[in-house]
Amino acid sequence: MSHVVPPPAPASGPSVLIDASSLTRCRHRVYLDTAYRSLLVDTAEDAGVQMRREAAAAYRAEIRDTLVAADPQSWVVVSPSMSRSMQVRATRAACESGVERIWNATFPDDEDAGRRGRCDMLVRDPDGGYIPVLVVNHKVTDPGSGAVTTPFTSWAPALDPTRKVRPQLRDQLAAVHVHRLLGRIGQAGASARAGVIGFGAEVMLVHDLTAVEAEYDTRFGDRLAIASGSVVTSPSKVSECRSCPWWSECGETLRRTRDVSLVAAGSRADALRSAGIVTIDDLADWTGGVPDEWPHGDFDETVVIARAWIADLPLVRRRDTVTVQRADVEVDVDMESYQEHGAYMWGTLLDRRDGAEPQYRAFVTWEPVPTMDEARSFGEFWSWMQGVRADAHAEGLTFAAYCYSRAAEDKWLLGSARRFAGMPGVPTEAEVREFIDGPDWVDIYIAVSQNFVCPSGKGLKKVAPVAGFHWRDDEAGGEASMAWYRRAVGYDGDVDASQRTRLLEYNEDDVQATRALRVWMDGAAAREIPTADELGGISSVTK
Repeated sequence: MSHVVPPPAPASGPSVLIDASSLTRCRHRVYLDTAYRSLLVDTAEDAGVQMRREAAAAYRAEIRDTLVAADPQSWVVVSPSMSRSMQVRATRAACESGVERIWNATFPDDEDAGRRGRCDMLVRDPDGGYIPVLVVNHKVTDPGSGAVTTPFTSWAPALDPTRKVRPQLRDQLAAVHVHRLLGRIGQAGASARAGVIGFGAEVMLVHDLTAVEAEYDTRFGDRLAIASGSVVTSPSKVSECRSCPWWSECGETLRRTRDVSLVAAGSRADALRSAGIVTIDDLADWTGGVPDEWPHGDFDETVVIARAWIADLPLVRRRDTVTVQRADVEVDVDMESYQEHGAYMWGTLLDRRDGAEPQYRAFVTWEPVPTMDEARSFGEFWSWMQGVRADAHAEGLTFAAYCYSRAAEDKWLLGSARRFAGMPGVPTEAEVREFIDGPDWVDIYIAVSQNFVCPSGKGLKKVAPVAGFHWRDDEAGGEASMAWYRRAVGYDGDVDASQRTRLLEYNEDDVQATRALRVWMDGAAAREIPTADELGGISSVTK
């Protein structure tokens, strides 16, 4: 995207309308999207955003077909092929007729309040009016207790002894938004509750909307003021920037002004600005102690990051020595999954450290996930790795298995053990927990964090190049691999075998990168990285 955003020109009139997505969106993006949306007409949607949007639409369609087929007489399905005005009329007519359930409810714009929107599903509230139900392509509960849930087929909220709430504020705010739109047409549910059907759900999660109404009102008022131009915003780096169509302009502005959010994004940047720390240079020179509103993280480290940014250093050493766990027999592990559907590949790199070339091996299923064939590939992976471990110990050798940022691997190790319990080669959950909580499971991400400050981030693709490793595919990355996977298994048409090769090479490069980083950390080159003390203050370095 090469266009330049013109100077601010506030929107005028009472016709500014915002939908629920604005409530959790970057404030500056809300302004740009409202005032200059026409500039995005020829801008391609971020591939990751598009893929998630399409996956969410497919999941909603699956839920719709399942629920409607179970009891077609209780449903009115508002066709999205109709004009919006016809969808609005059909929704109102269904509500007024008292139908039990409505799919694709579409509401008239509330121009007085500045609110617009729709809802995946409405359920008749026994106390009067309608209850909004969202269908989302992410998980909304975890194993535990304390969540309030209700069956798909009836509205009967009750405490669930098997599930706890996974916090998703965006879902709750979106539900309040729909509740207000229902109120505008006199159909708001008297119980002020909402339902959410998350990915893989067997029940609806139930939310009490009164718990977040105050937060909703604050956010809605703020975003409406921004969209109308009465509140001025400016760029600030947040996580959303990675996929935002405005990032090229905002990023250029932030770099030109050396904005502090480039080294302390999100709420940390807000806290720094409140303390008068506006630029990276301000932060690098700061001697006033930790700001009162500092939200999280080591503040002193943030100062070091600012100094490293100015010096253009990719890493800063924390200590005199660099340490990393090594073993006689080493296995690097990298798992590939497709959204929440399943883990389709467990890639490994075996290095016996006896002079032989490390050997890559992938345990994979090319049946589209979710599939029971995952049990086979997972069981084969687990049995092979534990066999290598047992053989090493039998020879009196040390063993370690390595990953990079273990959260995803741990999640799918435990989840696969639960899901495929009792199948050939599949360990029990207790066996997995014993392994991942033991000394033989090593997270190189943690080792990097313990040894270095990483100004550009601690992601493997940020850090491994310092060790001299580079991926074969310039497009390699998590988002790209999702698109490759869809083609590799034929989600959208014929199977593209070349994408399977691409995924295998990407996975192999990931495990090779983890090994390369570990070997580098264990060598002399890592000790040449300057420490924070050697870096010194801002006056001693130049950009």
